[in-house]
Amino acid sequence: MASRPQPSATQTKRFEEKRELILNAAAQLFNERGVKGATFADIAGRVGLVPNSVTYYYRKKEDLAAACFLRAIAVVDRIAAEAGEQPSIELRVRSFLTRHAELLAEMERGTHPPLILLNELHALPQPQLADIYAAYTAVFRRVRRLLRGADTAAFSRDEMTARAHLLLSAAHWLRMWLWRHEAAQYLRVAERLCDLVLGGVPAAHSRWCPAGVELRWRLVDDAGGTVEAFLRAATRLVNEQGHEGASIAKISAQLNRTKGAFYHHHDNKDDLIEACFERTFTVIRRALELSEAAGGSGWEQLRAAVCALIRFQVAPEGPLLRTAATSAMPDSAHRDAVRKTLNQLTERVASAVADGVIDGSLRPLDPSIAAQLIVAGINATAEARRWIPGVAPDEAVRLYGPPLLAGLVNRTAIANP
Repeated sequence: MASRPQPSATQTKRFEEKRELILNAAAQLFNERGVKGATFADIAGRVGLVPNSVTYYYRKKEDLAAACFLRAIAVVDRIAAEAGEQPSIELRVRSFLTRHAELLAEMERGTHPPLILLNELHALPQPQLADIYAAYTAVFRRVRRLLRGADTAAFSRDEMTARAHLLLSAAHWLRMWLWRHEAAQYLRVAERLCDLVLGGVPAAHSRWCPAGVELRWRLVDDAGGTVEAFLRAATRLVNEQGHEGASIAKISAQLNRTKGAFYHHHDNKDDLIEACFERTFTVIRRALELSEAAGGSGWEQLRAAVCALIRFQVAPEGPLLRTAATSAMPDSAHRDAVRKTLNQLTERVASAVADGVIDGSLRPLDPSIAAQLIVAGINATAEARRWIPGVAPDEAVRLYGPPLLAGLVNRTAIANP
């Protein structure tokens, strides 16, 4: 039997170039419209192909999305590997975060291919999901190794895991806000972020106080009501399985209700997702309002609000809806409205940080960058149980609160007075 002709070098090069063009266009469209919203026709149109031509490279949209995710994960893995060559924790953390900022500047200038946001990993079905999770877990372990050293030798595995989770989340979150600065300033801004990640926000005389008034705060109303139950179940499922995975049938089944009961309260799933965001924003507002009403220094108010929100994430009434859900919202007007509210609440956190700087309980720092770091950390703890199975609310506060606010390796600032 005659052997099959092998492609020429020219054909192979042309194939690779076309595949890269498809991956680039897909990454951009998935970021703009979500994995659910982007179609083969959209992607093909960006590169001057017909939809059937894309299937020559990737049989299904899920295969194409998986390839985009794996390409982005490989880039993060390479950045982490390079950072691991540095001799100290501080230098490794700085390398990891500043290289992410440089990467974003390169994408902004068009000198690096666009990468898909790693916020919709849950959107894919099996078997693609298993491959992506395996690759991402390997990156997570590499990032955790960046934090090994004399300063962290006494930390437990869970403490190291929480710190790695926060560091990785801070790097991912850069794409949410760094674009507000000019690309030429990305590295300078990242250096300030590194200082906050490593050294935290409290002034030298401020100490980590035991849990106080926030333990008595009630962040949601009508905890036993049907509407609240649907919102809570939907939020959990969207966080765990993405927009597509959180079907109306699954949400209803979690509550032992019929789909008819769902439609009695919500017209469709997209309306439900929007309601979940409103619930999340209400909880964040309430935590900030209650912390202001409790009084005390800016540091005490900030600590109370952040700890209350971390506790809420793993409490029975939680979690908050992760911001990744915005990319799956099909209505751009609603998506923009949600992002506008998130930005406004982040500015409110920045204002709370500024109060602490003014009264001297927080050290001199950039309030806007500190707010982004804090919001990123709170958002990340919605998936704390993925990395630390079974973690309880008080334990989540102990594991995530101090490193988020007082620095990844800083123990003196978290000692009780």
